[in-house]
Amino acid sequence: MIVRALLACFALALAAGLTACGGRYQLGPGSDPGFATLHVAIVRSDTMVPQSTAVFTTAIRAAFLKDGRVRLVDRPDEADAILRITLTDYGREMTVAQPTDTGLARRYDVTLSAIATLTDQRDGRPLLTDRPLVARRGVFSDGGNVQAEAQTLPLLAERLAEETLRAVLDRW
Repeated sequence: MIVRALLACFALALAAGLTACGGRYQLGPGSDPGFATLHVAIVRSDTMVPQSTAVFTTAIRAAFLKDGRVRLVDRPDEADAILRITLTDYGREMTVAQPTDTGLARRYDVTLSAIATLTDQRDGRPLLTDRPLVARRGVFSDGGNVQAEAQTLPLLAERLAEETLRAVLDRW
């Protein structure tokens, strides 16, 4: 008798919980961004990172293409919204020293900061204004700092593209 009463209470609690959550929960990436087409402007760089505009623009466009929630267009006049990214800061911080010389880095973290601005072309309304984005990667410099850092740039671009995608499309 007690077992039946406990099962009935559990069933009621489960039904109430599913009913309360079931109205708005959606499996997958979620919200509708509010625009169907997007133009990603060429990334502007205020940093001293060589050849960064092409690498970062390509990575950001690839992230939006892979996601598929909006359609990318080549020209701004064809887009519902325009995304502009500016790379603002690039730095590195030593996190692990060489075992034979503590003044030399064995591993360091590379950090890239950027700001994103998203404008709705249909009414000129800003959807994002100077939204800060940060991408970090660890770099092992055993083979040389310059080579290790150059090889990390595309990975850093992918990380920034993921952050950009979340900022633009996964708004609450």
